Amino acid sequence: MAGVPRRRGQGELETLVLAALRAADGPVTAGWVQEWLGGGLAYTTVITILTRLHAKGAVARERAGRSFEWTPVADEAGLAALRMRRVLDGESDREAVLARFVTGLSSAEEQLVRDLLAQAGEDGED
Repeated sequence: MAGVPRRRGQGELETLVLAALRAADGPVTAGWVQEWLGGGLAYTTVITILTRLHAKGAVARERAGRSFEWTPVADEAGLAALRMRRVLDGESDREAVLARFVTGLSSAEEQLVRDLLAQAGEDGED
């Protein structure tokens, strides 16, 4: 329908906010993030997204006067990994979830997972 704003996909705002933080030269305020995003979002929305990202461990914050300055801890891949971990942690049958995930991978993705697991095993050995 014309004139009706489209609803953003889950995580889209988080991705945009993380992109803004990564574009910054250092810690920034929520107001800076709002400006960088073009001002189309309410300040309270930016604060909500930053707070959610902080709760997920994707951003760090430090008190700056009466507000906070924010810095990224995770990139987009890190944020996706945090989401995957949160979903897995919320399931009672982790083995079944992981089994279904693995059987849904393409052969190239499966090989990538095998390579990453082998690499992690090598990195863990001292």
